[in-house]
Amino acid sequence: MPGMPAFDETLVLDGGLSTALEQQGADLGGALWTARLLGEEPERIAAAHRSFFEAGARIATTASYQASVEGLVAAGYDAAEARRLITRSVTVAREVRDELGATRPGLLVAASIGPYGAFLADGSEYRGRYGVSSARLREFHAPRLDLLAAAGPDLFAVETIPDADEAEVLVDLLDRLDVPAWFSYSVRGRATSAGQPLDEAYAVLAGSRAVVAAGVNCSEQHDVLDAVRAAVSATGLPAVAYPNRGGAWNSDTKTWEYAGPLDLDLVDGWVRAGVRLVGGCCGTGPADIAQLAEQVARAG
Repeated sequence: MPGMPAFDETLVLDGGLSTALEQQGADLGGALWTARLLGEEPERIAAAHRSFFEAGARIATTASYQASVEGLVAAGYDAAEARRLITRSVTVAREVRDELGATRPGLLVAASIGPYGAFLADGSEYRGRYGVSSARLREFHAPRLDLLAAAGPDLFAVETIPDADEAEVLVDLLDRLDVPAWFSYSVRGRATSAGQPLDEAYAVLAGSRAVVAAGVNCSEQHDVLDAVRAAVSATGLPAVAYPNRGGAWNSDTKTWEYAGPLDLDLVDGWVRAGVRLVGGCCGTGPADIAQLAEQVARAG
């Protein structure tokens, strides 16, 4: 597929878009989370992308994680405006990339595809097992994938997927589009968040025409290495890893409870295990990505 580097070097991803927005003072309350700003304050999203690029990230992940036509319509937008806002998530990131491109060639935009559980906004993206059919998952994911593909991202970031059953639906949809994708599960220990063994979950991705990297995100950093090894073993692909800033999701308060920062001493081991895309997820801001980028540069 066109548009992807050959992974002959380790590329630094951005961090948690929500974290950068919160550091700006943005209000992310409500079911739409970061997607709410696509309609109300897109300039904040642009500033967040810019801050991560300036910190050393090579790839910006769009504000579409929690954006779906259904979710936006439920929030009061009509269907046409909902589709426009989903497209805008890519446009905003591309404009920032192009603005910086003269001095930072090779920057990329990844269109975020969050799980069905993100739309539910009840924490089930960290549990999976939604109790819905494959047909329902297909009905939910297909329109958003089509809209984001048409907006012209460099690749998809299919992320925080808790459940191998949802992965099966997504892989089939991805293989029908001409956009490369990385695919990352949320995990707990040596299982997906839904409890499936990692070797079985990553086997779902093996042989996909669209998936060009496989791994883990939005998970504890000490769970990354086993997940990366399972992903590489099952798929033979380069790995992607971007854990949280050491913490856990509190479903009662709907907030992250953070522990310490990303342990940079772990990163070299991830790279040796096959990681070629590395960044941070929830709780990781531009300052953290700057430190990560320095670590990757030193490792050469």
